[in-house]
Amino acid sequence: MHDETLAEPAEHTTNPGGEGDAPHRGPGPRLMGASTLTGNDVFNDHDEDLGEIREIMLDMRTGRVGYAVLSFGGFMGLGDKLFAVPWAALELDTSSRCFMLRVSKARLQGAPGFDKQHWPDMADAEWAKGVHQFYGTQPQGEPPPDP
Repeated sequence: MHDETLAEPAEHTTNPGGEGDAPHRGPGPRLMGASTLTGNDVFNDHDEDLGEIREIMLDMRTGRVGYAVLSFGGFMGLGDKLFAVPWAALELDTSSRCFMLRVSKARLQGAPGFDKQHWPDMADAEWAKGVHQFYGTQPQGEPPPDP
């Protein structure tokens, strides 16, 4: 049902820096290569398919992941609408090997999006504010708003 690119980490027979031959799991799921995440499916909590991760956008000043670019709609890459989803809005579901985004399919259709020929200026503070407001997240490094 879900994409297989979120492979289980390989099991190793040695434990670097540890004792003897204790099994050691690979880097996932806490640390994973960005290329292993692109192409993975995104579902919501109603098991609706919301699309797939196309890109992982890194904040080059902080070294943190800022956004995942979600591709939604279209067929075979044609007519897709792209959405910059704040990384904090996504949850990795390792058992189903997909990402969870707690947004209905109908709401996602109204999200601020773009097409592959017209990307927004993701460094623009006003653009980022609107995206974070839509998904209910905060830009990294900023405190949450007062209640």
